[in-house]
Amino acid sequence: MANSSDNRTKTLNFNVGVLGHVDSGKTSLARALSSTASTAAFDKNPQSRERGITLDLGFSSFTVDLPDHLREGGVHQYDSLQFTLVDCPGHASLIRTIIGGAQIIDLMILVVDVVKGVQTQTAECLLIGELTCPRMVVILNKIDLLPTNKRQSAIEKMTKRLHKTLESTRFKECPVIAVAAKPGGPEAPDTDEPQGVPELIELLKRQTYLPHRDPEGALLMAVDHCFSIRGQGTVMTGTILQGSLAINDTVEIPALKVTKKVKSVQMFRKPVSGAMQGDRVGVCVTQFDPKLLERGVVCTPGSLHTLHAALISVRKIGYFKGSLSTRAKFHITVGHETVMARVTFFGLPPADTLQSPPDTKPAPSEPQPCPLDVPFSFDREYFYQEDYVIGQGEAGSGPDPEQWALLEFERPVTCPSLCLVIGSKLDTDIHANACRLAFQGRLLKGFEDKGYAEAVLPQLRIYKSKRKEGQVERVTDDYTVIGRNLFKKETNLQLFVGLKVTLSTGETGIIEGGFGQSGKFKIRVPEGLHPETKQLLSSTSKKKGKGGGKGEPANEDEPKTDSQPISIHLHFKRYVFDPHKKMIQS
Repeated sequence: MANSSDNRTKTLNFNVGVLGHVDSGKTSLARALSSTASTAAFDKNPQSRERGITLDLGFSSFTVDLPDHLREGGVHQYDSLQFTLVDCPGHASLIRTIIGGAQIIDLMILVVDVVKGVQTQTAECLLIGELTCPRMVVILNKIDLLPTNKRQSAIEKMTKRLHKTLESTRFKECPVIAVAAKPGGPEAPDTDEPQGVPELIELLKRQTYLPHRDPEGALLMAVDHCFSIRGQGTVMTGTILQGSLAINDTVEIPALKVTKKVKSVQMFRKPVSGAMQGDRVGVCVTQFDPKLLERGVVCTPGSLHTLHAALISVRKIGYFKGSLSTRAKFHITVGHETVMARVTFFGLPPADTLQSPPDTKPAPSEPQPCPLDVPFSFDREYFYQEDYVIGQGEAGSGPDPEQWALLEFERPVTCPSLCLVIGSKLDTDIHANACRLAFQGRLLKGFEDKGYAEAVLPQLRIYKSKRKEGQVERVTDDYTVIGRNLFKKETNLQLFVGLKVTLSTGETGIIEGGFGQSGKFKIRVPEGLHPETKQLLSSTSKKKGKGGGKGEPANEDEPKTDSQPISIHLHFKRYVFDPHKKMIQS
């Protein structure tokens, strides 16, 4: 919401993302809807014009009278409703840009070419909408390409197919409307009027709601364009993601480590005294070279952090067919940046997982914010995972258990706390019919120290369970046995002295030290051996001592296996980031 400088009108800004497959007609649709184009809108980027696709986020807007349902329910006295259209690129290699734009969207328009239907990128756009957006409208575009006599039946058939596709998503039963944004195609003259656009505007008005807008807290503004005006200064255009700003405020450009004073603020060429969360604004500052910042973020000084690593909650995206493995690298989109990062997955210890509620995952048609808001604590123990765990229980059919990941970035990233994180495999072949969005998450802790591996990671209590098994070779007295096959000959046995072991006959013992040079070891049994155990061991020893043929000594290392040997079990855990590699037993 913004107050104009004369205070006569109050406009509610509503951000609508226009997403869809390349060449589905998103830009033509935005042009047909809009009356006022902002600086970044309508494929003005020279590279975009050359390639014939939207290269970056384009913005435009149109204003309508405030719908009655907002007038009745709104506590703020708004006079008009401004739709800000965010035209997101559909070209496969530019998916990172879509994710950057999707985080500022109140309503999503998914544009589908009525002739081609749902394609790979359409499905990816749908996924991004699910992760970031509460509502959606589907537009079947290019209906002018359908033969007139078959048009209605083709539209009905495609609408039915789309409703089936959307059944298992949070956008079940969302409205579908058919239009022709640019009859004749993008090269056709503008003489033909767009079809279905007035009806679309009415539908969009019915879909609006009062978005949660909070002027409190630190300012965070996503800048998508930067240019200079002679005699005025440099204008940064973008959308306020949180907080508010006003003339004379000092703002920071964290990527450049500079602060600037706000000289003036505009909303679609109208001067305003200030703006708040959800507003799309142009902010003028002085003595700043626009070439230094084309895209990025502006914030309250000191409020954003530059991170070398982060801890996130994590949830696999169901349509991703690849594996999520520890030590693998993913493209991580966080804030408005995309950077490669190495991932380490971890979860609750196995006992804790079994005690968690059996059904914490909402139905597929419901929004799923809950799993992403799982807290992390340095005081708690976590279990190291080689891979992300899918499902729970023996059948693995339940919801995925709570899981987290450590992200180690290849270069530092600047982002707000608790922001959405999306992991992708953007290097997958763009022509492959496969979803490249792998997981979503919420940033819970960030590490600003470049030396985080030494300074912070040892505090993480993420452990691996280790199990070793050997055999009892012989008994030396009622309280001592000699064991073998638990360690290799070259193992430093001093590291294991004092660790508890259990015998398969039930006794608990303590490793006292090595015995000889072949990796054998001595175990002390404080409670003493059971009579049955001694009998079993003495009978094994007798069999062992019987020797072979004439003159052949008994083979000390290979006893006969007539009787069941008594096994020794050693269980311990090791914290993966402990520089001393200590072994711990509970």
